[in-house]
Amino acid sequence: MKFLTFDYRDQTYYGVKVKREESAWILPKLFEAFGDDENYPKTLLEGISKYHTLDFQEHVRKLVEKAQQSGKADKYKAPFNEITFRAPVTPPNNVIAFGRNYKSHAEELNNEVHSLYVFTKAATSLAGDEETIPNHQDITSQLDYEGELGVVIGKRAEKIQSSMALDYIYGYTIINDITARDLQKAHHQAFLSKSLKGGCPMGPFIVTKDELPNPEQTSIVTKVNGKIRQDGSTKEMVLKLDELIAEVSKYVTLEPGDVIATGTPSGVGAGMKPPQYLQPGDEVRISINGIGTLTTYIGK
Repeated sequence: MKFLTFDYRDQTYYGVKVKREESAWILPKLFEAFGDDENYPKTLLEGISKYHTLDFQEHVRKLVEKAQQSGKADKYKAPFNEITFRAPVTPPNNVIAFGRNYKSHAEELNNEVHSLYVFTKAATSLAGDEETIPNHQDITSQLDYEGELGVVIGKRAEKIQSSMALDYIYGYTIINDITARDLQKAHHQAFLSKSLKGGCPMGPFIVTKDELPNPEQTSIVTKVNGKIRQDGSTKEMVLKLDELIAEVSKYVTLEPGDVIATGTPSGVGAGMKPPQYLQPGDEVRISINGIGTLTTYIGK
C-alpha cells in the first residue's frame, strides 16, 4: 500500500493510493462510514502507532472493499489533481539522518567515510511533494540537494539487535536532504544548515514493506531541471538498514512514525566541478524505484 497525507477541499486528510488510479481513498471518511471504531486514527501517524503494521493494512483493505461495494466509491476518493501533498508523517522525533553513508558521496566532498555520522533535521523543515520551498538566498549561496531513501519506523525500538531491526520497519519514503553547504562548513555541524524551512521534502508516499521487497537493491535518481545529477543504488550504503536502525536505537528510543534518512549517493551539486548549487526556479526530482518521484521547486 502507498499511504499519503494531503490537503483536499480545505481540510487535511490521510489516505491510501487507489490502485491503477491517480487518486487517494480518504481514510477518515472510510472509517466514519464503514468502520466500527469511534476512536479511529485521525492521522497517518496515529494509524501507524495504534495498529501493528499488518493489522493496519488489513483494516484499510476491508474499508476499501466496503467502499467499493457501496456503489458510492467516488464519494470517498480525492483525485491527485485536486489535492496538495503534505509530508506523509511528522515524526515524534526530528528526522534522523545518516551522513557519509555512501563512499562515493563522502569522497566527492573530500570527507572521510565514518562508521557513524548522525544528525537530525527539525520537523519544521518538512515539506510535501510538488511544494515550492524558499530559496534562502538571504542566508546561503550554496543550497544543495541530496536524494535519499527514508525508513519509517513501525513500532517502538529501544536497544534492539540488528538481527531484529528489519521487523521494526513500517515502510519507506523519499527524502530530499536540502543542505546549505556554506552554513554547514561555517558551523562545523549539520543541524542548522539542514533544518531550513522546506529543507526536508518527503514523500509523495510511504510505501509498506511489501511494496519494496528489496530496499537495499533499489535505484536512486536525482534530476535538476531534467538533467540527471545522481544515479546510484541503495546497494552502495556503507551501513545497511538493520545496522542503521539498531545503532540509533542504542541511544534514541525510536517511536512509530519516526523517520531515518539513510544517506545519499554521489552527484550532489557541491561535488561537481565547478560546483552547481540550486537556484531560484530550479526543479528537483528524486525517483526511487518502487516508491515514486518526489518533486521540489526552489522559490523565485
